Order: sequence, then structure tokens, then C-alpha cells
Amino acid sequence: MTLIPLTWFEQAATRISPYIKHTPLTHDAVLDLYFKWENHQVTGSFKARGALNKVLSLHEWERKNGLVTASAGNHGQGVALAGELCATPVIVFASEHAVPDKIKAMQQLGAEVRLVKGGYGEAEAAGIAYAEQVGATWISPYNDGTVIAGQGTLALEVQQDLEGNSPKVWVVPAGGGGLVSGMGVVLASQKVRPDIIAVQSEASQFLHAIYRTGTQDGTVELDSLADGLAGPVEVGSVTIPLVQKYVADFVLVNEQEIAQAIAFAWKHYNERIEGSAAVALAAVLTGKVSQRPAVIVITGGNIQADVHSRIVNPH
Repeated sequence: MTLIPLTWFEQAATRISPYIKHTPLTHDAVLDLYFKWENHQVTGSFKARGALNKVLSLHEWERKNGLVTASAGNHGQGVALAGELCATPVIVFASEHAVPDKIKAMQQLGAEVRLVKGGYGEAEAAGIAYAEQVGATWISPYNDGTVIAGQGTLALEVQQDLEGNSPKVWVVPAGGGGLVSGMGVVLASQKVRPDIIAVQSEASQFLHAIYRTGTQDGTVELDSLADGLAGPVEVGSVTIPLVQKYVADFVLVNEQEIAQAIAFAWKHYNERIEGSAAVALAAVLTGKVSQRPAVIVITGGNIQADVHSRIVNPH
């Protein structure tokens, strides 16, 4: 298995630092939890890290025919931002069921959004085929070492802000596995290596199925608040062996637990988080992850306003 060198992460941190925010790390002393708030990141999600690192590292000839990606919204915003910085056109393939606010945000950053019938898997397949057909550069949200290195810079930041504290476990949302893979490489370099627990929604548990059984065949996809984690994993994705290598455990949470975590973050920390980010908090609040101290990665805050309002004020 080809490993991603640690130097890639350090180079990524330098490359993207002018364009991203060093997001807050806070500690809840009562619960003994550290929170990494990537909902404060540019574009409202950690995905900007990987997208910027990939696009900024491309040669001019790789950009000249434009950039193509598939996204539920957050990665697409990251690629659109990078395209804007490099004056390169961006086309994002998205599911017809994508969150309207996320579609609008991608368009406002200058991306052309093409909606595809079906879910994320259909959008990804359409995007890959289109990029090949027109000779554009495909920017995968996860199946790319340079994207993974950009996403993994999050772990470098947390390590820096922990100032020598070493939580036993890091709880990380997982969809295609790019973030958890990148963090795995970074954390494996520590003297005392913490456990990484990946979390996904029961409603769309493709990567979990691969981790547990070696295949995602037969996995049924349902609607989920964690829209950014939905959809199958590209066959042969580089993230699959990385997840198998670095993830100590992989747990699932249900829709009610995700909603409760969104409400908890708002009521206890005044933080607006999306469903994809809330899965990590949900895993801890339900006791599915019980080790302390723990780092919880809050990956984004791009939740539709009416959905958030309904969850935090149910009556």
C-alpha cells in the first residue's frame, strides 16, 4: 500500500495557509471533550483545505481545460473558491436532492452546478465521465492523495493547539474517508498514537460496510441529515486501505441521534453545525464512544436555516 508521506501534509499547510482560517479548538472541561470547529472555516467546512491544496498544486496546463468535481455541496464550494483564486472555470455535478443553500453557495463562488438524477454516487459517476470526455481535470473529494493531504492539515492544527495534551481518542465523521485517512497519517507519526474512531450515518453506511465486510455491495441508501457523508465510495479508492490501516473503530449513529447532537451544539456551545459534522458529537453523546479525553472534529456548519430551526426549536 502506498502511504502518503508526512511531508505532503506540511507542504499542504504552507500552501493553503494564506487562504484558510486556523479554526478554534475549545475544551469542555465538564465532558472532557476538545472540539475542533471547522464550521468556522472559509466556505463553512473543512473541505476547503483539500480542494485548495489540490487546485493550487496543479500545473497551469492541468487547469486550462477547467476543473470538474462532484459534491453534496461542501467540497464543491472549496473547488469553486480555488477556481476563483486561479481564474479557472469549475463545473460541479451534484445530486438533484442536494441542499438548496449548498447549491446556491457553489454558484455564488462562480461554479456551474449540474444536477444529476439520483444520489451522490450518480453525480460522481457523471462528473468523472464528463471530465474524461472533455479533457478537464477531475478533483475527487476524497480519492486523491493531494486532497487527503490538504484535509489532514486539520490534524496538524489540532496538535499545535493541544500544546502537549494527548487525548486518547479522536472522533471523526467519515464519508469517502479523505479526512479520516489524512488525520490517520498525521496522528500515526505521534509518539503516543491516539485511536481514531470514524462515524457515519446508519442511513448511508457505505464506507462502514467496506470497513466491516470489505464490500459496499447491497448497502441501501436512505435520506440523511448527514448529506455530506452520503453515497458510495469510488471503487479502488486510495482511502479504503488507509481507513483499514488507521481507523481503530467505526460506529454508526441514527437520524434522531444526529438531530439531538445538532441541538446540543446549539444549546450548549451556541455553535451551528450541519448533520455531517454532528455524527461525531452524536457518537459521544450516545456513549458509542466513551473514552476521554476525546477530540471531536466538527467538520462543517452548512445546514439549511429552516432545517436547523426545526431541530433546535421542535415545538
